[in-house]
Amino acid sequence: HPEFVPRVEIKHGRISMLAFLGNVFTRAGFHWDNKIDLAGHMCKDYPNGLAAIFGPDAIPAQGFAQIFSLIGLMELFFMKDIEGTGNEFV
Repeated sequence: HPEFVPRVEIKHGRISMLAFLGNVFTRAGFHWDNKIDLAGHMCKDYPNGLAAIFGPDAIPAQGFAQIFSLIGLMELFFMKDIEGTGNEFV
């Protein structure tokens, strides 16, 4: 569908911008000061960048499953187009 591609590109661009800002903020030293799991691990205890995914202190696989599940739910149910507004999202 030719009208679908530009909308998806805009949405992916916005997600990429948020990911970039998240990386900048964590590298600048800002970390959430809360527990990330029931075991008491803090968000600030995890490293920045790719080390959070592949390093020895990486976020557990269950954490990534939870993050990607939330992203998928937001994509399917909350991030809807507003017709006639030039690809604005709710």
